[in-house]
Amino acid sequence: SYKDLFPLARTEIDLFEKVSQQIALAIDNMLAYEQLESLKDKLAEEKFYLKRKIATLAEPENIVYASSLMSRLMDDMRNVAPTDVTVLITGETGTGKDLIAKNIHKLSQRSLNTFIKVNCAALVPTLIESELFGHEKGAFTGATTRKIGRFEIANDSTLFLDEISELPLNTQAKLLQVLQDRKFERVGGSKTLSTNV
Repeated sequence: SYKDLFPLARTEIDLFEKVSQQIALAIDNMLAYEQLESLKDKLAEEKFYLKRKIATLAEPENIVYASSLMSRLMDDMRNVAPTDVTVLITGETGTGKDLIAKNIHKLSQRSLNTFIKVNCAALVPTLIESELFGHEKGAFTGATTRKIGRFEIANDSTLFLDEISELPLNTQAKLLQVLQDRKFERVGGSKTLSTNV
């Protein structure tokens, strides 16, 4: 008879169906996760390859000079590039401070990572800290998602802050603290983050 061939009760069959559905879902999720991890690894490799390719294709920023003062500056650039110190580059507008910063970056151990430039004079005063340090979701009106700041983006690379004197004094004080301690918090956040910039 039918009951002799299938001695399980209807409740047991229902249980097995539900468990098998959960197992199938778990297996699907595991396979999807493995595919995502594989794609993530592939994209990371492609990113590394493209950065190296760009670095080899990009022409170096040549600085043409004839004075002994510029010769000393070039020596200073070569001396400071292999270190992890914070560098202050001063000069009038248009004298090539960003060119000096880019060359220091290219000579440094950080050269395979992206050079990040921030024009501090162009930042909206109310969003300066959010741009530099990032913000958490809901930190202020309009902050609908978490935002990563420039210090986080430039981790293990070079961050060039152009026209830093244009920042409000309270932001300059916070910036000095970050440069000294290499630690910061996103706007609206309580977790202390570290950066190697």
